[in-house]
Amino acid sequence: MEKSAHILVVDDEERIRRLLKMYLEREHYTVDEAEDGESALEKAVESDYDCILLDLMLPGMDGVEVCEKIRDKKATPILMLTAKGEEANRVQGFESGADDYIVKPFSPREVVLRVKAILRRADSTKFLQTETQAKNVLVFTHLTIDHDAHRVTASDKEIGLTPKEYELLHFMAKTPDKVFSREQLLKEVWKYEFFGDLRTVDTHVKRLREKLSKVSKEAAQMIVTVWGVGYKFEATGE
Repeated sequence: MEKSAHILVVDDEERIRRLLKMYLEREHYTVDEAEDGESALEKAVESDYDCILLDLMLPGMDGVEVCEKIRDKKATPILMLTAKGEEANRVQGFESGADDYIVKPFSPREVVLRVKAILRRADSTKFLQTETQAKNVLVFTHLTIDHDAHRVTASDKEIGLTPKEYELLHFMAKTPDKVFSREQLLKEVWKYEFFGDLRTVDTHVKRLREKLSKVSKEAAQMIVTVWGVGYKFEATGE
C-alpha cells in the first residue's frame, strides 16, 4: 500500500507544501496539494486519499473544521500539522478526528515516518468500507457498523446500544488493533465532559460485550482487554 499511496498535503505556505511533496514523492507516493480549507475539503471528499496532511491554521475554514467535516463523511487517516504546540491545541486536533499530530517546525523525515506508520496501521485493519456514497460503513467478518445510521449489526441482527456505547465501539473500530488506555478512551470518547473514575470505561466495555455476546460471541470477542494497558478492537475476532 505504501508504494502506491495517494496523499493530500494541505498548507497555506507553498514552501511547506513543496518540501513535503518532495520528500513524499521520494517514497513513491502520489501527492496532491491544497492551500486552503475549502479546496482541501472538496478534494478530500471527492477523492479517496490514503492519508491527509492537514495544517491547523488555514485561511477561511481552519484545519479543525476541515477535519470535522471530513470525519462526517470519511475515515481517511489525518495527520495534523501546526505551529501551535500547546496541549489545548493538540486536544482540539484529536477531538476533531485527527489520527496524529506534529508541531512545526518539523523534520520532513519525521513527517514521512509518521505517514508510513499511519499507512501501515490503516493497511492492517483488515476491514472493508462499503461503496456507499459517504463510504462511512465499517464491515468486519462478524460485525457491521453503519456510522451514518448509528446502526450496529451482527449475524444480521441489530444491536441496541446507548450513545456512549456506540461511540466507544466506533472509536476503537476505526483503528483496529490499536491499543487504547482507559485515559485515552475517556479523553477521546467522553471528550472531557466526564471527570470521573476510570472504571467508567470498564463498565461500558462490559456492557458492550454483553450486548454483542447476546447476538454474536465472535463479535463480542473482537473487544480485547490488554492487561495493564487498556483495550483494543481486534478486526479478525477469535
